[in-house]
Amino acid sequence: MSTLSLFEMRPRKAVDDWTFRGANTRYFTHAYHDYPARMIPQIADRLLREYAPSARSLFDPYCGTGTTLVEGLLHGMETYGTDLNPLARLLASAKTTYIDERTLDSSLRKFMEFSMETHSEDLELPPWLDEDRVRFWFKPRAVVDLRRVYSFIEHIEDKPTELFFLTAFSETIRECSNTRPGEFKLFRRPKEELDRYTPDVFGTMMTKLGRNREAYGDMLGFMGPKSNWKPSHIFDFDTVSGIPTDALGRGLVDVVITSPPYGDSRTTVAYGQFSRLSSEWLAFPEARRVDSMLLGGHRLRSMPVFSSEKLNGALSIIAARDKQRALEISAFYQDLEKSIKNVAAVVRSGGVVCYVVANRRVRSVDLPTDENVVVFFRECGFRHVATLRREIPNKRMPSRNSPTNESGATDTTMVRENIIVMQKE
Repeated sequence: MSTLSLFEMRPRKAVDDWTFRGANTRYFTHAYHDYPARMIPQIADRLLREYAPSARSLFDPYCGTGTTLVEGLLHGMETYGTDLNPLARLLASAKTTYIDERTLDSSLRKFMEFSMETHSEDLELPPWLDEDRVRFWFKPRAVVDLRRVYSFIEHIEDKPTELFFLTAFSETIRECSNTRPGEFKLFRRPKEELDRYTPDVFGTMMTKLGRNREAYGDMLGFMGPKSNWKPSHIFDFDTVSGIPTDALGRGLVDVVITSPPYGDSRTTVAYGQFSRLSSEWLAFPEARRVDSMLLGGHRLRSMPVFSSEKLNGALSIIAARDKQRALEISAFYQDLEKSIKNVAAVVRSGGVVCYVVANRRVRSVDLPTDENVVVFFRECGFRHVATLRREIPNKRMPSRNSPTNESGATDTTMVRENIIVMQKE
């Protein structure tokens, strides 16, 4: 199937803006797994159509669960992504991996039979799990059934099918835990609610598998045979430290589409906390350190000077009110600038980068992240093409916060996103 015919087949709704309010964001393998602050796929799709219609390679330096990578795949592109969260990498791999339908359906039938069997013996917990912690976050029956599901997955020999099952298992773990529903951070249900709580592990797992099987069937119907699935390469390197040349060579990438964190994990989205329970069951020990590894996770002793005078001015005002907070914010922008320099090096001449960011308000001071991204890329030989504005209708984020930690004192946070489009000269 040609790339052009893939474009023509792609179902889409005509839009006048970038908000995509009410759009279905869970089509194809985008339906697989919940994850905090995901960029909606319509943004990546439209950016590719309008700014990189001839691109053959795409890189997402903060790929998360692979939203942009899936869209690149749908556009017939070879894709590259990296993320420090091991659970995110697993999900991104699952969403972009071709699976033989007969092999997958055979495992699904076997699991259905397995779920209806009577199991008299209790399996021991995997040795990497802390028993006291498991008992705190899961009810006894849920622990037994999760262990049985995991034992089934351990015997799946086909790697793409195993990825498919692990994705459903990860979401089942979280939904059958003692965490409060609707929360991304780890908060335990109150005792009176826990007393009534009876999670159904096998029922939840079957629901996730069924939903994901339908989503994969839709994706396969659009993509066609395995020969149409371009390679998707997913890495664990940190773009702040550098990009290994054996992963991405200089000048290799046609287009970058990404949505980096809006700020440090402590005060914005704690991806590590969201992933922790699933990651512990899946033996990802580094998941406990994810939030400290992300942008701004390190400590600064002194205020750096940035090339953006507007940013320097905002940080000076914040520092006068709260020096420690100003240092934390500076660490975030310092990492973002280093990452942008490394990303810029792998983009070919004429290539396009698109960064979806939001401007934070801290201590009642506006932080111009959109303008900073423009400045940082200009220093790397890029010209500014456009800054596109959109409302945030779907991301689960607070619209107000407490800037001073004083009772009753609130301030607005992020309700809009800015899509920065730059082109390498």
